[in-house]
Amino acid sequence: MRRLAVAITVALAVVLTLIAVGPSADASQTAPGFSTSYQRIPGASGIEIGAVVLTPTGQGDGPFPLVVMPSSWGLPNAEYVGQGTKLATAGFQVISYSSRGFWDSGGGIDIAGPPTVADVSKVIDWAGQHTPADTSRVAAVGISYGAGTSLLAAATDPRIKAVGAMSGWADLIRSLDPNDTVALQSVAGLLALGNVTGRPGPEMASLQTKFVTGDFDGAIADAKQLSPVRSAATMVDQINAKKPAVFLANAFEDSIFPPSQYTDFFTSLTGPKRLLLAHGDHATPEATGAVGIPNETWDELAAWLRHYLTGANNGADTEAPVQLKSQRGVWRGSADWAAVGQERTSYLTKAGGLQGNSSTGWSRSIGAGIPTVADSGVALVSGALQGLLSIPTGVVTPLVDRSFAGVWSGPALSSATVVNGAPELHVTVKPSASSTSLFAYLYDVDALGVGSLISHKPYTLRGVTAGKAVPLDFSLEATSWEVPAGHHLVLVVDTVDPRYLGRSVIGSTVTFSSPAGDPSWVKVPVAG
Repeated sequence: MRRLAVAITVALAVVLTLIAVGPSADASQTAPGFSTSYQRIPGASGIEIGAVVLTPTGQGDGPFPLVVMPSSWGLPNAEYVGQGTKLATAGFQVISYSSRGFWDSGGGIDIAGPPTVADVSKVIDWAGQHTPADTSRVAAVGISYGAGTSLLAAATDPRIKAVGAMSGWADLIRSLDPNDTVALQSVAGLLALGNVTGRPGPEMASLQTKFVTGDFDGAIADAKQLSPVRSAATMVDQINAKKPAVFLANAFEDSIFPPSQYTDFFTSLTGPKRLLLAHGDHATPEATGAVGIPNETWDELAAWLRHYLTGANNGADTEAPVQLKSQRGVWRGSADWAAVGQERTSYLTKAGGLQGNSSTGWSRSIGAGIPTVADSGVALVSGALQGLLSIPTGVVTPLVDRSFAGVWSGPALSSATVVNGAPELHVTVKPSASSTSLFAYLYDVDALGVGSLISHKPYTLRGVTAGKAVPLDFSLEATSWEVPAGHHLVLVVDTVDPRYLGRSVIGSTVTFSSPAGDPSWVKVPVAG
């Protein structure tokens, strides 16, 4: 397996390099170019790391700012070669490597544990000794698993002056177990891919044994124990003390690392920072750029690296820090996350309306554990269809069975409106069972009742007192969605979604209410 992985990785690196730029440039040539080599780099705890090293040529002797690129979960070091060639041609020393436990790198998969993070520093050490890299000017850049690893490394290694973290996580448990609701399809897919492309370490092996044998509570307990040291959100003080320039990018529909945990992390950063959010599923906004295809996310990141590693006066520090791209392709900038939209409050009514005036003193019950036609789609598929082909996750709202879902419709909009930010829901619920899962969906609905999913979020109640009313507050995922004039917003809350490990009990009920003094409402942020 290891020999095969090495052979495949080297072959992919060579092929992608040749496709991107043709034969490697000779060091004696005056035109800017690069040379390519495959190296075995000593990692933490005595393992070896398989890496593709791209060194600038025809650009003097250096030293060159260093870009270290840990691979995504399940992908080899050839992942970034296309983009790496562009960076090397632009004067960056680049090292793209297979993350610990995957493909041609040694060790076991530790789910971005301390050894995986320490590997970043080991690669920087090696670059300082074996390449013309300037290790006082370092960027850690990656997608997905590589993004999370890069953020964690920035908390521990002061040589890292810039970070490019795309489609990654800042809070691991909030990503994979949002509001105590396991993202079942995503977790199962990650575990399967890890076993096919790598070697699980003891942490991953223990977690997946419990997961596949149905001990979900045990698996969740393991994940919660592993999460803090693997989450940059818990290390934000260390990151802020070092003040690296942090560039974050993610997709609104990301089914593995949804954007809300990134927006909260972004807000907590005090150094130079940038946040780009666009439609798509996991890694779809930037995947093409990794292999060298023109890509706006990577173009923005490259400018960010040039400014913060070389001092280029290219305006990367003057653009609005928060950039949100609507499903119509329009970017909107804001000074910070709080400024992306102004909240408009609509109150839930007993008759199933959303209105501007408070409505209290009502209740309505639904059956739990029975699915409706409303759901969040299929992990890695539905969001990609939205991002790449503008095909939304849809629903015909008149077909949503009101016996098993709460449905509230707003009035037709008199003018086009941009939902920009994270909608919030406050509702009082009374479950008849001790554990119940709720799934909230916000739709853009036309005059015929055909809806497009704007945003959603799960919420699971565990160990509550059956028959006791509980007020709930939770944010739906961030979005930037242009709702045409004549359309209206519809909120649906039901109790089953196939993407998640739900806890709703068939035969139980959920009663929604709006008590006096505590009305139920939904707040929708709208761009000015």
